[in-house]
Amino acid sequence: NKKITLCCSEKELEGDIPEARYGHSMNIVHSRGKSAVVIFGGRSFLPLNQRTTEKWNCVVDCQPLVYLVDLQFGCSSSYLVPELQDGISFHAALAKDDTVYILGGHTIENNLRARNIYKIKVDLPLGSPKVTCTVLQGGISFSSTIVTQTNQDEFIIIGGYESDSQKRLNCNRVCLSDESINIQEFESPEWTGEIKHSKTWFGGDMGHGAVLLGVPSDNKHQSAEANFYFYLLNLGQDEDLMLQTCSQESLEEQEDSMPLEDSEEFTFDNIY
Repeated sequence: NKKITLCCSEKELEGDIPEARYGHSMNIVHSRGKSAVVIFGGRSFLPLNQRTTEKWNCVVDCQPLVYLVDLQFGCSSSYLVPELQDGISFHAALAKDDTVYILGGHTIENNLRARNIYKIKVDLPLGSPKVTCTVLQGGISFSSTIVTQTNQDEFIIIGGYESDSQKRLNCNRVCLSDESINIQEFESPEWTGEIKHSKTWFGGDMGHGAVLLGVPSDNKHQSAEANFYFYLLNLGQDEDLMLQTCSQESLEEQEDSMPLEDSEEFTFDNIY
């Protein structure tokens, strides 16, 4: 068993600093032997000087700027791209080499989940970076999906919402080549009744084509502590499509574990 240690270091940014936001995307691109972080989209709260009692907790779409962050030197630059007219949040962002593809997402101003695909290409020469964007057709409409990568050029999009009140139960395979993107329908798992009838769901990518999904439980038939159903969906090519129930256990109930306040762990069998 390999032990993996994650280290976090803080670096002061200079230049165009992105405002605090959520529902945005962050991807790493590589060009000419250099790399940069691409930040796009998201929502933010109204500035303090624009808030009123009625609008104190209102959120707005962030400006459709593309931010490039050089983590080595701590520099951040923003780029206004003509093809990006509206702010987008809760979209999917897929990166390959020097390109980021923006799919789906939701815009507050017009309550729209557009089908456009935005192909953002980043060039990192010795001088100033160059950011270009091409609008592609043939996308899919969604928001708040989960994206997992199954190999170097293939991604699976699962879950999310088709509208404010309608979950998206189908899946898509996205294949990226050097200059193109191909989206296909992908076999969906046999969803459980809890997933089908739940109004909301959430989850995240666990790597290697595995996705963790969670839905609120019906407390009429569950104890007060059993608040969620959790499932592990394996979408890897080397495994059969499988939706597996996961158990939720409190660390405080384990005799050989140090009790940690408000900490929980999930137990899986045969993840990979």
